[in-house]
Amino acid sequence: MKINRIAIAMMFFICGVAIASWASRIPLIQEKLQINHAILGTVLLAMPLGSLLTLPIAGWLTTRFKSRYLVIFSVLLSCAILPLIAFSPSPFILGVVLFFFGFANDLLNISVNTQAIAVEIEYKRPIMSAFHGMFSLGAMVGAAIGGIMEEFQISLFVHFSSVWAFLSLLALFYYRHLLRKDLAQQEGHPLFAKPDATLMGLGMIAFCVMVGEGAMADWSSVYLKQVLTSASGLSTAGFTAFSFAMAMGRFGGDWLTVRFGAIRLLEINGTTACVGMLLALIFPYPVVIIIGFSLVGLGLSTGVPLVYSLAGRSKTMSAGVALAAVTTIGSTGFLLGPPIIGFLAELLSLRIALGLIAILTAMIVVLASKAKD
Repeated sequence: MKINRIAIAMMFFICGVAIASWASRIPLIQEKLQINHAILGTVLLAMPLGSLLTLPIAGWLTTRFKSRYLVIFSVLLSCAILPLIAFSPSPFILGVVLFFFGFANDLLNISVNTQAIAVEIEYKRPIMSAFHGMFSLGAMVGAAIGGIMEEFQISLFVHFSSVWAFLSLLALFYYRHLLRKDLAQQEGHPLFAKPDATLMGLGMIAFCVMVGEGAMADWSSVYLKQVLTSASGLSTAGFTAFSFAMAMGRFGGDWLTVRFGAIRLLEINGTTACVGMLLALIFPYPVVIIIGFSLVGLGLSTGVPLVYSLAGRSKTMSAGVALAAVTTIGSTGFLLGPPIIGFLAELLSLRIALGLIAILTAMIVVLASKAKD
């Protein structure tokens, strides 16, 4: 079982590196295509749209086929799409590529979390947060590599192709150690079912968290680059700090869940994320922004792992279908967040637009308090 846990953790890590590799170069891609914030926000809509349209079938596929097959298929597809981003000659083509990138990543999200839930149940103690910590660690590594590539002006194609080759080999190596049997195949739950009140509540919390995560991935580097007085690889430092804090929060999240309980931990972390975002927006100085983004990462760290862990134990449907139901609600945050922030940034300013994250992180506290009541 230990080797299964390591293999699943590596798939989370690979996913994090792949997504952060793209996110860390968004400022350069925006400059290369010469597009404003509003157009960039529209283009960024394509990736979560691909994710959202995948969700109705992702849970069914995970139940119909072994999740290990879907994990390796989706991770290889996701990595292979990266170099295509570098070749995108227009916003429209980039949007099409990002649509399929979102499709691959969401299929990976559902299938690898199905594997993670099965291992967590076997361990008989919380370990889901640590799995998501590996994703955040991967995002931190991917963002740091992106900053180095930016500093040394390495081309997008060389950057993304190198990442594709390395991650594909890593995925193929660990594939053989993924779980061969899924919980979904042992249960008699229906493939499709309407989310109950509990899953709806979990989905709303996931929505607030995912808006924050998506916005930080898409806009943090752009915001910090605007504050900097000169071009520098430091523009990715905010996202790197955010990813590092996410990883640290998630690696400690399982212990904190036992210590405080899920609801109390959501309240604490929602408050932390809100304070961090307000710091970054009220005091627009690079050092303060980086500290603020770190607090946002720490605050958002355990939201999705807690929601997924609880949803995967649903008594009304299989783990894969329950995850898809909750993620469908949550992923609308990824779908709506980036373009809304882009349009608000063009209409007002990016600084004001990012205030949406502060509002929604405060909502996490409210929703958690209602769940407690």
